[in-house]
Amino acid sequence: MKCPYCSSEEDKVLDSRPVQDGSAIRRRRECLKCGRRFTTYEYVERMPLMVIKRDGRHEPYDRQKVVNGIVLACRKRPVGRNEIERLVDALERRLEEEGRVEVSSAEIGELVLEQLIGIDPVAYVRFASVYRQFTSPEQFVEELRKIRKEARGVRGE
Repeated sequence: MKCPYCSSEEDKVLDSRPVQDGSAIRRRRECLKCGRRFTTYEYVERMPLMVIKRDGRHEPYDRQKVVNGIVLACRKRPVGRNEIERLVDALERRLEEEGRVEVSSAEIGELVLEQLIGIDPVAYVRFASVYRQFTSPEQFVEELRKIRKEARGVRGE
């Protein structure tokens, strides 16, 4: 493994542990040349998931794009980075368990919304407004009505 600081390929592993429900290994390493420490992750190589965009284009799934969209929706909300990572892990695990090799960007958005509503309703509305391309205040109001109706149904009101 190449050191990200000095590019040396000589290091030693200080600690290894399973992460992401055992689907990855986190390794803490120390460069033998510069002495700096860094973390690497080891994953099983899988068939790349392809995303079908709204315009019909296909592109490789990019976890960071999903994370960035959720982070933006959760900005200044009491939602931690670990919670966001768990949400994306669950989304990826679900697609993997289904054996998917292609998924529409619309389906990814819906899966995120399913999880986000239980984490933070404000972040949910923010994400929905971008994902569903709201163009009027009425669309926000309608989404809020749906949330309130679902919340009442859960509480039995």
